[in-house]
Amino acid sequence: MSAMRATSLLRATRANAARSMTMSAQRNLSSMVVKPSFVGRQLSRSSGMLKVPAFQTRAYAASSGLSNQEIQNRIFEVLKSFEKVDPAKISASAAFTTDLGLDSLDAVEVVMAIEEEFSIDIPDAEADNITSVQEAIDYISKTPSAH
Repeated sequence: MSAMRATSLLRATRANAARSMTMSAQRNLSSMVVKPSFVGRQLSRSSGMLKVPAFQTRAYAASSGLSNQEIQNRIFEVLKSFEKVDPAKISASAAFTTDLGLDSLDAVEVVMAIEEEFSIDIPDAEADNITSVQEAIDYISKTPSAH
């Protein structure tokens, strides 16, 4: 058998396979025609028309967010990962610099670690205002994208 004939035969086989798949798909689609349910038939008989909603709205609710206790626990864990922080001094009211003994660069690193922990970006202007654990908790609790 020549190469030209083999190519021709291969093309014909592919075309037949595609055609039979298309016909099979059409048969499957025609068998999947939506038939009204019993309730739909009852509605159509009683009112003269089938009442089907023209559109359907699906409502999604945002999650309830993180609880303050969960936020606090996660921030405490972030702070415990810093060598300079004494775990015994960590509390909700602790200030990063005065109570925990961090310098300003360490405080910036803490805020960056909090951003990473909660998968958020805190704008620089707002990050400068987060100087204590409670301020971090308050910021995270009012940030809906924090998770």
